[in-house]
Amino acid sequence: MGKILKKLFYLTENKTNIRTELIAGLTTFLAMSYIIFINPEIMSLTGMNKDSVFVATCLAASIGSLIMAFTANWPIGMAPGMGLNAFFSFTVVESMGFSWEQALGVVFISGIIFLVLTISGIRSWLIQGIPKTLQSSTVSGIGLFLAIIALSQADIVVSNPITKVTIGNLNAYNPLLSIFGFLLIAALDAAKIRGSIIIGILSVTLLSIFIGHSEFKGIFAVPPSLFPTFMKLNITSALSIGLLDIILIFILVEIFDATGTLIAISKRAKLLNKSKNRLGYALFADSITIVIGSMLGTSSTTAFIESATGVQAGGRTGLTALTISLLFLAALFVSPLAASVPICAISPALLYVACLMMRELVEINWEDITESAPASLSVFMIPFTYSIANGLAFGFITYTILKSLNGKYYEIHPATWLVSILFALRYYFLNI
Repeated sequence: MGKILKKLFYLTENKTNIRTELIAGLTTFLAMSYIIFINPEIMSLTGMNKDSVFVATCLAASIGSLIMAFTANWPIGMAPGMGLNAFFSFTVVESMGFSWEQALGVVFISGIIFLVLTISGIRSWLIQGIPKTLQSSTVSGIGLFLAIIALSQADIVVSNPITKVTIGNLNAYNPLLSIFGFLLIAALDAAKIRGSIIIGILSVTLLSIFIGHSEFKGIFAVPPSLFPTFMKLNITSALSIGLLDIILIFILVEIFDATGTLIAISKRAKLLNKSKNRLGYALFADSITIVIGSMLGTSSTTAFIESATGVQAGGRTGLTALTISLLFLAALFVSPLAASVPICAISPALLYVACLMMRELVEINWEDITESAPASLSVFMIPFTYSIANGLAFGFITYTILKSLNGKYYEIHPATWLVSILFALRYYFLNI
């Protein structure tokens, strides 16, 4: 078996071995496994069956990582992405009033378009044409979006009729446990302890159960049924004019998130220099998994930046991704544990991920107002309007107008013009 794995994944050529790859896979899994607890919680707010979403999350992550392993031979784990799951639940379904079946249809269509863009090479053209400033501001804005969701769920920030929002009762169990969880995760991560987020989630869960704030439902069980969400996507309704712009948002954020992550991790692992053509296969794996995930019943999947932990541990090939895939399959049998996780254990994890996403602010060119103003507006609009769509729209439109008014129209790539015009038409004709 060892000889087969060495030959299949070119371990010798990549100067690695089976033990290193297995450890790297376990390391990445521990770093990203928080998604099996968070994703069902977020998506169940739309009315979706929480147990079924749990199964869909594990299967999408396993299948995606498996495809990554055998097509690209890269050490990258795939799973439903943070930010897009919040956009799916809080914006498309909760705020805009579409059904979760329609939203899954949108994810499916965006995945098909994403796949076509990848195969045709248009994806690369879009990436080259979208300003780095707007890419960074989108990530930061989504970070603030996750932060306000987390703080609200933890009852640390509550609504107020006069000031809009205010601080909640910090003496209650929910905010106290959430604060403890956040500090624990941050401290563990600062100490370079692997799996800090999952350790924080499980620690708060145990503490919450111990003090009687939540109920323990067990650890192991036969996986729940996938039927409540499997193939429930409504593709026909998703093609209605009111959802066309939402498809655009999904595609843009998927492009920012997945492509940036793939390039960043492949550079860290020094994979691009060895086999640039492998990036194309990795992009293909990323695209096809979005389509598969929508059919299973989850929001857009993406390459996880936490894969960098596995690369740091020595992972260099698809054997790392294969290990991640098998571990997500094994996770199917801990559904009772996932059901035992209270919201006060999820909120601190969301808040910490939000903090990590805010680091993108340093990539913005603050010296050029035609760059910083659109970026800032994009960051502001995402949490304040509770919509990634509005943040992207205001960022792109403002960027194009300011550059043009200052005689810098030559700095605007055709892709940016295209996206800006589409967003402007959205407001003019749809008024949403």
